[in-house]
Amino acid sequence: MTDPSMPTTVAPQVLLVNHLKTLKLPTFAREYEKVGFECAHEDIDYARYLLRLCELECIDRERRNTERRIRLAKFPATKSLYTFDFAAISVLNKSLVLELMRCEWIDKHENVIALGSSGVGKTHTALALGLAACQKGMSVALKTAAALVHELMEARDEKRLRVLQKQLTNVKLLIIDELGYVPFTAVGAELLFEVFSRRYEHAATLVTSNLPFDEWTSVLGSERLTGALLDRLTHHVHILEMNGESYRLATSKERQKQTAKNKPIEEEEANPI
Repeated sequence: MTDPSMPTTVAPQVLLVNHLKTLKLPTFAREYEKVGFECAHEDIDYARYLLRLCELECIDRERRNTERRIRLAKFPATKSLYTFDFAAISVLNKSLVLELMRCEWIDKHENVIALGSSGVGKTHTALALGLAACQKGMSVALKTAAALVHELMEARDEKRLRVLQKQLTNVKLLIIDELGYVPFTAVGAELLFEVFSRRYEHAATLVTSNLPFDEWTSVLGSERLTGALLDRLTHHVHILEMNGESYRLATSKERQKQTAKNKPIEEEEANPI
């Protein structure tokens, strides 16, 4: 029988796993045994064994960090350029988009403006650039222009505007989507201008809009404010011209065409002579 007065011996594997969890090395804890067997079988020394574990931990940590950045960015969907149809938007400068995917413009605190009618892929492009930034270790936030103005006004009313402004200033890439669909009040426009002004030459901003620059006054309500905003936004800017037929509309038309084409065949099968 076991003597209850004797101290209980804890298995070294249990202690090791606990220590690795304390050190925040979950991949070590999960993989050390399997990798140990592999290294023993391949006659790999202990230094290379540790190196292999470290590499696995770094890869897994970067994956988790990227997933966290994507989650914090609050993308409405995860999009990449692999699913973007450049052929559908012939006016779009593909080489510029690919260059922007390297994210050097973000480090330089430059801006990107995507201009074009509804449904041409502006948001898709913005999401792809945002995803690339997350994958390169940069913080990203995406908000529609209307939602951002509403959030700013709400923060002002609740006396937490300064905290929100600091957050918006410090994020490496701020994506403001759909500027132009909803006109703002004078207060809302001024609060939005303050966001652009604080980020000017401090951090990168990406804006998508369905309106050309000369029509932004209809949204911001003041020629003076619009001029000042555009002066800051376009000082260091890459402009993506994306006017063309709506990709969503074209896709819908093609789907309807295919449905109409298949319908007579289905009717013949359902009513054979």
